Amino acid sequence: MEVDLRGLIVKFLKFGVVGASGVVVDEGILYLMHQVVGLPTLWSKAIGFACAATSNYFLNRVWTFRSQEKQVGKEYMKFFGVSLIGLAINLLTLHILTSLIPAWDSGLRLLVLNLGAIAMGTLWNFFGNLLFTFRSASTTRNSKFSQ
Repeated sequence: MEVDLRGLIVKFLKFGVVGASGVVVDEGILYLMHQVVGLPTLWSKAIGFACAATSNYFLNRVWTFRSQEKQVGKEYMKFFGVSLIGLAINLLTLHILTSLIPAWDSGLRLLVLNLGAIAMGTLWNFFGNLLFTFRSASTTRNSKFSQ
């Protein structure tokens, strides 16, 4: 199996840009649900995650992986499944960090710690989606992971 390292790096960078837009959605919804609406942290995080994962799926489908899969619902479910595992990594990390790091401004602390939790799931999400969700879009006859 031949690996196009340049293509893999370009995909990872695109995935990162899409992920950054998802962070804005995730953080905004998390803050709104927790600080304004008053929902518990984990419920707020779950809602932020669902919104971010959905927007990330469509952006990654079109831009990062250029998927031509006709069964969009099936592909979305794969993406969401990979993302749920990433969420489990994220939630566990967020729980550990909020337990270990002393409180200061609870709203700011939550957002900062959430960024650390998001970082923990990024590699899982990228490779899970590259190798599972968008596998056919990432594989060509001559090169695995091409742009």
